[in-house]
Amino acid sequence: MKLVEPILASLAEIQAIRRDLHAHPELGYEEHRTAQIVADRLEAWGIPVVRGLGVTGVVGIIKNGTSERAIGLRADMDALPMQEINGFAHASTHAGKMHACGHDGHTAMLLGAAHYLAQHRNFDGTVYLIFQPAEEGGGGGERMIEDGLFERFPMDAVYGMHNWPGIAEGTFAVVDGPMMASSNEFRVTVRGKGAHAAQPHRGIDPIMVAVQIAQAWQTIISREKNPLLTAVLSITQIHAGSATNIIPDEAHLVGTVRTFTTEVLDLIERRMQEMADGIAAGFGATIDFGFKRKYPPLVNHTEQTAFAIEAMRAVVGPDAVNVNVEPTMGAEDFAFMLQAKPGCYVFLGNGDGDHRTGGHGLGPCQLHNASYDFNDNLLPIGASYWVRLAEMSLPVA
Repeated sequence: MKLVEPILASLAEIQAIRRDLHAHPELGYEEHRTAQIVADRLEAWGIPVVRGLGVTGVVGIIKNGTSERAIGLRADMDALPMQEINGFAHASTHAGKMHACGHDGHTAMLLGAAHYLAQHRNFDGTVYLIFQPAEEGGGGGERMIEDGLFERFPMDAVYGMHNWPGIAEGTFAVVDGPMMASSNEFRVTVRGKGAHAAQPHRGIDPIMVAVQIAQAWQTIISREKNPLLTAVLSITQIHAGSATNIIPDEAHLVGTVRTFTTEVLDLIERRMQEMADGIAAGFGATIDFGFKRKYPPLVNHTEQTAFAIEAMRAVVGPDAVNVNVEPTMGAEDFAFMLQAKPGCYVFLGNGDGDHRTGGHGLGPCQLHNASYDFNDNLLPIGASYWVRLAEMSLPVA
């Protein structure tokens, strides 16, 4: 492992930042304190800063030399609306809010890289440091793009990174092409006709219609979609009724669809509505069909993925880089940035939780778990990767 020595020397400072952010989590578009800390640190290191992009986003600008080449390095800043059950010293001090996905670590790693790059500037071009709000369902990446991210800060490529529990500590993983799925939500209301439960013939039972729809939808995955193309259709909520002796007027189906391609998503959305309408009509009911496309698939670009692999290998060695990791059906709004610019998104192994100090919860150290904590051993590794990526992307002539 070839870590950047000055980053190792400043590890205590980077860790202190990370743990302070963990203790003071902020939800999407509320990251005012976090953004202030980020901007203040960057400015203290002589890095020009633009604040308020995408509401609470921050962009730092490090220029050197005369080249017009530029890259973007992105870290997310927001926390999750959940209660932390850890009891160590840096546990959340805000009830119902927790850094359970490691965005505190992502922010700290990019700050560590920024400090080094500002001091040494062993590159020719521009490095844009993108501190993004509201990744957790708020679409902060898309909001920054709509706010002019790539027009105001023109860059040739953009890169992202996420810690990943279950992958060995300090190893990297990536795959060319689709790496994370699209995230989509559906909310369907079946409208029937209420009646006494003892006289079902006098009504139109929306619950039975909903059951038929739920079963039929699964055939889209098993019988209509190409079996070689991955997709998930999960009904996660069914709501109906208020009493044991009443057939209600309505039933509600709620859930998510995940795909790796827009073409498969188009098929699923279209057939879900056609089936729901047809089944409801057969029973004399009607449908209100709502389908919301939230995050697109995250698709890595071939050239930038190959380049990222070389940078990762330069930091941790070839044996610690998995270049064919299994894609996940989880979603990430960095996908919006990869739709707009070529780039690559990588996983950095967080381990299995052995790094947690006394006082952690009894649950596993998994993302979105109340016992999670970011592994501070990753701080110099992730920061070193950012540095090597910048220096290799923008070499001095």
